[in-house]
Amino acid sequence: MKVLLGVGGSRLSYEALETSIERAREAGDDLTVAVFGNEEVDADDDEVEQRVREVLDENGFEATIRRLDGEPGPQLVEIAQRENYDRIVLGSGQRSTLGKIQLGSIAEFVLLNAQTPVTLVR
Repeated sequence: MKVLLGVGGSRLSYEALETSIERAREAGDDLTVAVFGNEEVDADDDEVEQRVREVLDENGFEATIRRLDGEPGPQLVEIAQRENYDRIVLGSGQRSTLGKIQLGSIAEFVLLNAQTPVTLVR
């Protein structure tokens, strides 16, 4: 399976990275990590990419890393469709104090617009 993982520097996106590495290793998936800066968590591209590389190295796993410019939601949707990815994975979906799932703006955009199946890791 060809998997596109979006990582934007949030705690949940790094958890999604760990989960995706485990899954890809078990299933033999081809993993591409799309890194981007995220205003919502005050992370820039360089910091995110460095952390992704560290996690991949710690896990002894090879994945393609690519940077996104501009709005990550539309780019993730476009890349997944244009390059025939089987799945988009994002870390998102924290629960509010009332128990409702709250999505970040990127995850919401991808869920509403992607033709590719989307998996949220929370």
